[in-house]
Amino acid sequence: MFESFYQTLEELLIVPVVVLDDEADAAPLADALMAAGMRSAEVTFRTAAAAGSIRAMRAAHPDMHAGAGTVLTVEQVDEALAAGAEFIVAPGFDAEVVSHCIERGVPVLPGTVTPTEVGSARKLGLTVTKFFPAAQYGGLGTIAALCAPFVGHRFMPTGGVSKENLGSYLGSPDIIAVGGTWMVKPALFAGGDFSRVCELAAEAMAAARAARG
Repeated sequence: MFESFYQTLEELLIVPVVVLDDEADAAPLADALMAAGMRSAEVTFRTAAAAGSIRAMRAAHPDMHAGAGTVLTVEQVDEALAAGAEFIVAPGFDAEVVSHCIERGVPVLPGTVTPTEVGSARKLGLTVTKFFPAAQYGGLGTIAALCAPFVGHRFMPTGGVSKENLGSYLGSPDIIAVGGTWMVKPALFAGGDFSRVCELAAEAMAAARAARG
């Protein structure tokens, strides 16, 4: 299930986790990320601007892989899809949300950090899930332990991923891609200048490609 999306995700390497209070920032942020070779964004549903931001990103760059994050309800799934979201990311495992995504045919990455959660995701046909918050739940050590019994399962860790540990994560075969915020923190473009975002995103992509060889 979702094998085509998983292949794309592996090629993307890094999915920036974006929080936007103003959808007017969405298009220029997308411009900066795309210029840096970071062709995706997970726009979190933590603000009222989320759906509008996804719509603006897709309008500015139809080839950008824009998805919705922090999705907690089936209503948010539908809102995100109406805005053009290509994938759904959830902080935890909610069977109702996951099943709804599967019914709608949209790739979903629920958060799973325990054997029970991974097993539940696998029962629904998912072989890739989010691992969040990665730092607090043991990072690569816990991921390796989970992948031992769940052969073939892979994770997208988010939460505590940084330029310092990016290489370690992406050097593991258990990791399909990582999610990160350090290149898209709102303070970086508070004045309307997105050049620092582009610079940090380009640095991250260079490090990610080097880690994957």
